[in-house]
Amino acid sequence: MFLTEIHFPIAKLINKKEELLNMFEKLEVIYLAGGCFWGVEAYISRLKGVNQTEVGYANGRDLSPTYEKVCTGKTGHTETVKVTYNPKVIALEKLLEEFFKIIDPHSRNRQGGDIGTQYRTGIYWQDPKQKDIVLKFLARKQKEDNKKIVVEAHQISNFYPAEDYHQKYLERNPQGYCHVDLNLIDDEEFKHLTTKQYQITQLSLTEPPYSGEYNDFFEDGVYVDVVDGEILFSSDDKFDSGCGWPAFSKPISDDAVTKNRDFSYGSTRIEVRSTKSNSHLGHVFNDGPGGSKRYCINSAALKFIPKDEIEDYINNKNK
Repeated sequence: MFLTEIHFPIAKLINKKEELLNMFEKLEVIYLAGGCFWGVEAYISRLKGVNQTEVGYANGRDLSPTYEKVCTGKTGHTETVKVTYNPKVIALEKLLEEFFKIIDPHSRNRQGGDIGTQYRTGIYWQDPKQKDIVLKFLARKQKEDNKKIVVEAHQISNFYPAEDYHQKYLERNPQGYCHVDLNLIDDEEFKHLTTKQYQITQLSLTEPPYSGEYNDFFEDGVYVDVVDGEILFSSDDKFDSGCGWPAFSKPISDDAVTKNRDFSYGSTRIEVRSTKSNSHLGHVFNDGPGGSKRYCINSAALKFIPKDEIEDYINNKNK
């Protein structure tokens, strides 16, 4: 079998199991309110280390808030983004620094052209250990600032997901209103990617079915992360699922990918990301051959290394 032949050299590359396990940590959640949640979500979701974002209404009195009710300013909610992130990839302090780039921390109940209590700014934690980090961060920011910072900071009391059409709004409506300058993100590390590769891996978009170069491609070799070159899948585990995207029964190792719940587009799916670069790869389903998994992966997230080039690839990558 092909995988048996290449198993040892691949192991030399990815058999840093202890290192990977030490690197991986349980994902954490923080809630950020910074005015209209469309722009805040679009910016925060692009940060490396942020695995998932969901917009909603936080800390209000109404038990069944809707956009129309919240916009009256009478429910007490604030438009908020629930941020799920990997603290080993992006520390909470770094995440808050990025958040402060896109808000006016001195403005009460207003951000950009949006006015009302639902547009107040806030940082809300659900894990008590985050409290000290948040309060120290705000204290440092206030010490550096001669104007009063009015960003709320307290434990989240409630959060209700917003309507489906608000989720990933600016991805689906790129010309939509946004008070946030999305160009503030430093994407230097992704300059080697094509526009399509960037949109798939960093913005979690999906290529059209049957359009990817690896959909009906079955040469012997391995598939690596287009962002950082880590080996993710083997051709031994690739099969024709008829779904329109490359399909694998399993990754090259359990440590190669992470899985997270994805609530975008009005459904609940399991998203697949690369462990080291945190790139969006696709989704995993339970309908593979013989009861196996089906890792449905975007071609644009992968680069193929032929079988006879694997050893050289591993040696060069390890230099």
